[in-house]
Formats: sequence, structure tokens, C-alpha cells
Amino acid sequence: MSAEKSLNFLEEIIENDLAAGTYQQIHTRFPPEPNGYLHIGHASSIHLNFGLALKYNGKCNLRFDDTNPVTEETEYVDSIRNDIKWLGYNWDNEFYASDYFEQLYAFAQTLIRKGLAYVDDSSSEEIAASKGDLNTPGKNAPYRDRTIEENLALFAAMREGKYKDGEKVLRAKIDMAHPNLLLRDPIIYRIKHAHHHRTGDQWCIYPMYDFAHGQSDSIEHITHSICTLEFIHHRPLYDWFIEKLEIYPSHQYEFARRNLTYTVMSKRKLLQLVNEKHVSGWDDPRMPTISGMRRRGYTAAAIRNFCDAAGIAKRENIVDIGLLEHFVREDLNKTALRAMAVLDPVKLIITNYPDSKTEELEIENNPEDENGGKRKVGFSKELWIEREDFMEQPPKKFFRLGPGLQVRLKGAYIVTCEDYKKDENGNITEIYGSYYPESKSGQDTSGIHVKGTIHWVSVPHAKQAEVRLYDRLFKVENPAAEEGNFKSYINENSLQIVPSVQIEASLAAAITGQHFQFLRKGYFTLDPDSSETHLVFNRTVTLKDSWAKEQKKA
Repeated sequence: MSAEKSLNFLEEIIENDLAAGTYQQIHTRFPPEPNGYLHIGHASSIHLNFGLALKYNGKCNLRFDDTNPVTEETEYVDSIRNDIKWLGYNWDNEFYASDYFEQLYAFAQTLIRKGLAYVDDSSSEEIAASKGDLNTPGKNAPYRDRTIEENLALFAAMREGKYKDGEKVLRAKIDMAHPNLLLRDPIIYRIKHAHHHRTGDQWCIYPMYDFAHGQSDSIEHITHSICTLEFIHHRPLYDWFIEKLEIYPSHQYEFARRNLTYTVMSKRKLLQLVNEKHVSGWDDPRMPTISGMRRRGYTAAAIRNFCDAAGIAKRENIVDIGLLEHFVREDLNKTALRAMAVLDPVKLIITNYPDSKTEELEIENNPEDENGGKRKVGFSKELWIEREDFMEQPPKKFFRLGPGLQVRLKGAYIVTCEDYKKDENGNITEIYGSYYPESKSGQDTSGIHVKGTIHWVSVPHAKQAEVRLYDRLFKVENPAAEEGNFKSYINENSLQIVPSVQIEASLAAAITGQHFQFLRKGYFTLDPDSSETHLVFNRTVTLKDSWAKEQKKA
């Protein structure tokens, strides 16, 4: 009997809350800002928030934090929706912070009326200079003691567009000597004359995240507002606003964000990679974005399994990307169709196979799937094989082709290498061998035993394709922690394009996003760039699972 999986700290909190009757039903939310595409760190948050709601029969909202019109676009809203659905989740409600602009404005007025907020004319530089530091208390702004009436009038004038960007802000009146610098009269509203993707030009003042976040949670009656660790110092401010406004007491909890080796997770840095053309776009298969991973061929199930295995923590950590690749391999091994593709082709001519003869051989689609069925693959006198599967002077334990060596052709016959031809530069151009007609796979009566099996593609049946071999985007484990510009650690060999790969004919019917295991070469998927006349396959991951091997050693 397997041991029951232990609860994480958030599950313990929720179970205690439900047992104590604090809540009859939990309500979580996933609140992305629509200023970029979601990445694997967001996938962990999605899996956590939606997963907790599912586990405890609760609800989870999708709420777009659209409080900064300068960086937000409808394109990002659409991509976020698609990514969440692709991961296998549906939200109970879809909301936007902009839905609450009128209510948030009224909340700000309430704080002013309570003497807990004021309009400040100081510049951003003056406000920053007056904040002090951990050892020095801040200084009160010269406008801190404006009357309630004056503040209400100025705040209304800000909304009406009577001031320029940066000319005034609304600040909470808390304590300029508070040990938590975030509570030293934080800015609640700033002026931004910018077109909003939903509200158009209706507003020219926008709430700060710290103000919109907790109040939006409260409006939606969110019971467990789960954030990443960088917001732990914001929690007292979250609680202060809710307490002073006397509204529904949502509670914030923090967990460590997901970081992966050999990549960066900062949206700002990812945007740089896109804008400066280091990658082809947000969905470049080398990017840690969900759309990039989908295009590369990662499955939603593999990402969910990775999130489960990596778990959640209270301390910052960096997870080996090999763990994610392990779950991708594990899932694809069960589901991907097998096919043959020769990436570096050289011709093998079977000298005793009839010139005009061709035949169709039946080869299993997936040995891991009992119901996977078989496919028909054309066979002929001339075949493409991998150049690396032949050696002129093979070492003792080389179980592929070389002078006098025998090998089985996958799903076909045993052949013996007899000769080969080279060009003037010493490159092998053709290999010659003979086959044993009685050695056909599944009907072998030859009595010959060979240790090696190689894949192949029949020359007259072959189709051509472009293959893109993807590797890690960065050369170092933690580029964000290295000295200098993170872009100087980009792996210049993270993409290798093989323009003319010989593939079996069945692959011509592949559809975008379909998964294949190219025998002995790795897992691949058809890229959206493909057309009927130009097939493009992305390598999702190699067959070798170094992470699993290391775990066995440990």
C-alpha cells in the first residue's frame, strides 16, 4: 500500500479553515497582468489556484489585473485564456480589475473621508527621497495635512483630467516612520493619460496594484489570496486597506515562485528577448512560456505532473529543468506515435533485393500502447540510413554497420554490409549490403542473431522535411544570477536547423501539435510553420533522460 501524499502548507491551512467553519467554501483566483505571455512559473500558480479549488470543491476566478494601460494588450488577454484552457482548467468567473474602477475610486474617497488618504503634489523623485530607509525614518510630505474637503476636490479634479501625468498622486496616510517601507504613505492612485484596452479613455487615473489587489479580492469574496513570496512584505498593507475600509476580509498567503535552470522568468527580460529578436516571438519553442512549450511539443499533462512533483515551498528555490523534461518524456513515451526519420542521410543499397520490387511492411505505432495499432511503411532496394550508423573501421562494440557487420533494419530485414563508396573528399556516398529474405521481422526463420537495430527510410517512398533541433536557451544554470547582462549567456547553439531530413511517408499526414517519437532521435511535433509542401518538425526533447539517471544514482 503506497504512502498517502502529505499535504502542502496551503492545503493544511485550507483544511483547518474548513474544519473550523471559517469558510463553507473556498474561493481562489488567478490574477495575471495582461502585459505578456504566461510562463512555467504562472503554470505553477494556475495549477495551484485551480487545483485547490477543484480538490476542495471550491471556486476559482480568472481576474485580469489591468491597471496599467501602457503595457497591457488584448493579445495578451487572449493568450492567457488559451493557455489556461490548454492546461486543462476552466474558471468560474472572468473578471477584470477595470470592472471595479468605479468601486475602487469610491474606496479611495472613503479613505480620504476617514482622513487616511491625501493628494500629494510632490514629484516621484521627491517622494522617493522622502521615504527614508531601513535606518532612517521618512519625512512627511508638505501636502500631508490638506483638509478632507480639499483632498476630495483635488482627487475629483484628477479624475476629470485637469492635471498632467505625474503632477499629482493620491497617497495613503499611514506612518512615514513605519519599519516596513511599503507602509510609508504608499501611492494609491497615479495619473496616466493613456488609452485602456477595455475602458478606452474613460479614465485617466489608475489604482496601484497594492490598492487594487486586496480590494478586488474582497469584492469577489476571495477566501485564500495566494501570491508569490515577493508580496510577503505587502501583506500588512493588504490587511491595512481591508481593515480601514471595513470590507470583506480576504487573506493573503505566499509561496515561492517557480524558477527553472537554464532560463529566465522575469517578464521584463522575456520581453527583451522578444523585442530584440533573440527569439522568434513569445511562442518560440526555446522560451519558458506556456505557448512556447506547447509549440515545442510539451504536453499539458506533463506540465501538470511537473507542478505536482516540484510542489510548493515557502523559500525561493530553483528547479532543475531536467525534472520538467523527465515528465515530458514520460508522457510522450506513452502517447507519441513512432515514426522513422533520417536526419543525416547516406544511401544503403541492398544489392540482392530485386530492382523493381517494393513492399509494404507493418510496423507498430507505439509499443507502449496495446491499442496503438500498426502502420504500413514502404520498403525498397535503396534506403536512407543515418550516416553515424556506419563506420569504416568500427570498434569492437559497434553494433551497427561496417564492413562485414550485420544489423537489423527496424521492422524489416537483417542486412550484411559488403562494401561502400567514397567521393574525392573521402565522404561516404553509398553503402552496399545484402539482405536475408527469410529474416523478415515477425517471420524470421534465418536463425541469425544480431545485437543492433537501426532505422531507415525507403528512398522512393521518402518525403522531405525541415527539422528544428532545440536546446536550452542559456549556457549557464542561473543566468539571472550571473554578473553582467543576462543576454551575454544566451546559447548560440540553442537552435539548429536541419533543412533536408528524409522522413517516412506516413508523416506527411501529420497535423500541427501531433506528437511523434522519431526512432532513436527523440520526440518531435509538427510546427505551425508547416505547409503541405514544406513540413517542419520541432524536437521536443531527446530520448536520453539524464535527470532520471541521476536520481537512480542518488
